[in-house]
Amino acid sequence: MDLSTIDVALRVIIVFGLIVFVHELGHFLAAKWVGVGVERFSLGFGPKLIGRQIGETEYLLSAIPLGGYVKMIGEEVGEEVDETQIQRSFTHKSLPKRFLIIFAGPFANFLMAFVVFSLTFAQFGVNVPVDQPTVGGVVANMPAEAAGLEQGDEILKVDRAAIQTWEELAEHIQFSQGNAIPLVVKKANGGRVVEITVTPQLRDNSVGGQVYVIGIERVFTTENVSLGRAVTLGVEQTWLWTQLILGSVVKLLSGEVSTKELGGPILIAQVAGQQARLGMDHLLRFTAIINVNLAVFNLLPIPVLDGGHLLLLLIELLIGRPLSNRSKEMALRVGFLVIVSLIILVFYNDISRLVS
Repeated sequence: MDLSTIDVALRVIIVFGLIVFVHELGHFLAAKWVGVGVERFSLGFGPKLIGRQIGETEYLLSAIPLGGYVKMIGEEVGEEVDETQIQRSFTHKSLPKRFLIIFAGPFANFLMAFVVFSLTFAQFGVNVPVDQPTVGGVVANMPAEAAGLEQGDEILKVDRAAIQTWEELAEHIQFSQGNAIPLVVKKANGGRVVEITVTPQLRDNSVGGQVYVIGIERVFTTENVSLGRAVTLGVEQTWLWTQLILGSVVKLLSGEVSTKELGGPILIAQVAGQQARLGMDHLLRFTAIINVNLAVFNLLPIPVLDGGHLLLLLIELLIGRPLSNRSKEMALRVGFLVIVSLIILVFYNDISRLVS
């Protein structure tokens, strides 16, 4: 798909705007539902660009496009609330109602991911792997590319043994234990049969283990699915990506994965642009994945994030009383420093990638 830079940029902006809007809308609707007043609903932080007052709520578009926020009555630590608004303040609501308001933001992103996944499968079908050992794609800077394998090439033999399925090819690569193996290949361009040698590399896989790979992707075909099947796949994909992202967080915390792998808004925008050029189905799937990513990130137990606020509510439940304002302020300061440090790190990583 040939899209202009402006078209791609508009699609990326719309995608990110919708993701943030859905998250804040979750908080907003939950607050309204339990009777908490909302003073501001903002997309972005910092100075106001445009805004409009509707009822008690001011709806804003702010200058710094790194998220958004919903400002509720009585939400801030130590905030004085007018006596007439006590019953509509966040602080004076029961613990379950406050929990619902906070959790509603990440839940809205999980829900959006499920809906987008399901609609995408229903509209565009599902990619089904082809069993033949045909090269569907070649990963850059990997052994297959160095050996001369190309998209469309059919692998006939591995280490002098004839193969007929992708699984047989994968088994031979694993049995190589990193030793060079000869391949007999029927070239896509012209149908010539050639012999090449490739040396598999040991790489991490998605479930925490390691496998030998040569850097090729299999061929996929598109299969239409019913709406019921699309909904089932939507649930499965949302859960799968939740597990994968949580696993990545655990690996980061344990040191198994370097913090250099973290990406920020620049990297996400680049990948979103690439997906937009590949087609609407690719962009929609990426949108669903980013929704899951945002939901999981916001549920991390860091004060300032939703997960940190939920942690404070859990402590309140355990000790049987609200934490003191001083304790809350200290927790929020620590959380703010953690988030600022994380923002600096991911921007540094993004800029380093651009420079290199």
